[in-house]
Amino acid sequence: MALKVKKILVSQPAPQTEKSPYFDIAEKYHLQMDFRPFIRVDGLDAKEFRQQRINIQDYSAVVFTAKVAIDHFFSLCEELRIPMPETMKYFCISESVALYLQKYIVYRKRKIFFSATGKMDGLATALTKHNKEKFIVPVSDVHSDDLINVLDDKKAEYTKAIMYRTVSNNITQDEILSYDMLIFFSPAGILSLQKNAPDFKQGDIAIGCFGAATAKAVRDAGLRLDCEAPLPGMPSMTAALEAFIKENHKSK
Repeated sequence: MALKVKKILVSQPAPQTEKSPYFDIAEKYHLQMDFRPFIRVDGLDAKEFRQQRINIQDYSAVVFTAKVAIDHFFSLCEELRIPMPETMKYFCISESVALYLQKYIVYRKRKIFFSATGKMDGLATALTKHNKEKFIVPVSDVHSDDLINVLDDKKAEYTKAIMYRTVSNNITQDEILSYDMLIFFSPAGILSLQKNAPDFKQGDIAIGCFGAATAKAVRDAGLRLDCEAPLPGMPSMTAALEAFIKENHKSK
């Protein structure tokens, strides 16, 4: 199915560097590329967090699946006036998330573990070795259970702590329908689409997404998925997008 694509909405913040592949694609194929998050992340305040009856100081280890989890964890600790003991262990989904801890702690003096694969199963060995720890897991109100499944498998003692929430940004249905293509990066983005455009009919609007969970959300919403990443040979959203646009131009 050939779709006319000239105007694309990417549902995430604009790249902070002019050297982004998105800008290269826009220039190469003469496209209008707009960046506007369909969702935002708001942190819980101390009063809201206390309602969960979780005492952070009861835990000896923390598991981080994203940089945003680190920000909201330490923000709450500061608001609650909870100092981080030097004995606290940190388990991270990837090296880049682990390195982000330098924003809040003296990295070289702490016990930090991370998954070399960027997936939760890459932390399995470290979790097995330290399964006597009491883990606290900062999560959003909407989250995947991949991490929880690994912790359950390793029989770890843990508590999920909701420290931030995903909120829909207001984008009008008319604005959404003015685009030829929409690109999403999380299931929450699809929920925001449905909330902001309850009468949305896809028609000739192409939909692209990154991640298996997002792809499932697209299909579960009864929408047609035209461009998906990661796939073999297309590890990034920009690689998949360029392949789609190239094919789209060829079909004209």
